[in-house]
Amino acid sequence: MPVAALIETVTDPAQASAVAEVAAATFPLACPPHSTPDDIAGFIRENLRPERFAGYIHSPDSDVLTARDGVQGPIVGYALIHHGAPTHPDVAAVVTARPVTEISKMYVAPDHHALGRDTPPSHDLMRAALDLARERGSVLAWLGVNQENVRALRFYAKMGFTRVGVKTFDLNGSIEHDFIMAQPLN
Repeated sequence: MPVAALIETVTDPAQASAVAEVAAATFPLACPPHSTPDDIAGFIRENLRPERFAGYIHSPDSDVLTARDGVQGPIVGYALIHHGAPTHPDVAAVVTARPVTEISKMYVAPDHHALGRDTPPSHDLMRAALDLARERGSVLAWLGVNQENVRALRFYAKMGFTRVGVKTFDLNGSIEHDFIMAQPLN
């Protein structure tokens, strides 16, 4: 039986490189099939580099969570959470509750998806992200997901999110369309 994932909040910026490595490996899995390798690589280079994650780890308005394959095991997934009002106009128009938390990124390596686990790492990451949002006093959590990412859409619906709108997403100059999904936090 697979070992349960260990979820940790990253507080040491020295971990930024390890998180960025997982981010670079998992981000392409969520991109729509028509995404070009150059657009994916450009997005990773600009947005998922270690310096960015170090900044998120230092920021009082963000949290970085990791899922490890057991104690001291490798990082098999991560979540990036931002606490604060949305700045994207499409999101601000439909996510009006305050305070609010964005689950900006949540990815797990494919060989650690459900695979007969009692609790997949993605479920543990989501529960931890929602708990952090509640601890911050947020009344709503929201996220964006590409409209063509059927697997992620099913997962987010299973975790209690519903579609509330549509927003654009800039994938290195290629404009994609994401569903905005939200969940009240009672």
